[in-house]
Formats: sequence, C-alpha cells, structure tokens
Amino acid sequence: MKKSSIYTYLLNREEAADYLGIDPKSFDKYFRANDALKRFMIGKRERFTRSALMDFISKNLV
Repeated sequence: MKKSSIYTYLLNREEAADYLGIDPKSFDKYFRANDALKRFMIGKRERFTRSALMDFISKNLV
C-alpha cells in the first residue's frame, strides 16, 4: 500500500488499485465484483473511499 497522503478522499478504479498495490484487473475481479465493497456513484462513475477499501480488507481476511 502506498502513502495515503498522495491520494484524494474519493478514488477511481485505477487509483484504488494503485493505492492497494495491485493491478486494476485484479481490483475488478476481487474487489469490485463483491457487493460488500461500499462505493459512491457520481453520475456514471464509481468512486471508493480509502476507509471503505481498508474496512473491506479487514472484514474479508482469510
């Protein structure tokens, strides 16, 4: 995970994947496909908060 101060509060798909240190295609497969991940829709665009990403990870640890 990269330093959070370089990211805005709402992240798009590419920024969220970069924040987590994974490929955008992996983000699509393992994160976006799961309805438990909270997201915002701004028009037709999906946005994710850093805290929602971290909550999702902590709740879905194996």
